[in-house]
Amino acid sequence: MYYYHRNALNQPSSNTDLRVKIRDIYHKHKGRYGYRRVTYALRAMGLVVNHKRVQRLMCELGLKSKVRPKRYKSYKGEIGRIAETN
Repeated sequence: MYYYHRNALNQPSSNTDLRVKIRDIYHKHKGRYGYRRVTYALRAMGLVVNHKRVQRLMCELGLKSKVRPKRYKSYKGEIGRIAETN
C-alpha cells in the first residue's frame, strides 16, 4: 500500500511564492487592498489564481485591509430659496 498523501505533506508548499507576491502587493498599497483587489492585481501580473485561495492565504498571513477614513461632508450654505410668508 502506498501513502501518497503523506508524501505530499512533506513536500514544500506551492503557495510560498504566491504568499510573497500577496504580501508585496498588500504592503505596496499600504494595506488598503483586500483579497478581491489583490486577486485582480495578481491576474494583471499574469497569474491565474482563485479569489478563495488568495483570501485563505491572506487570512493565514494575518493581512486584513484597512478601511479608508470617511471625510466629513456637510454643506452649510444656502440650499434653496426660502418661501415668502404672508
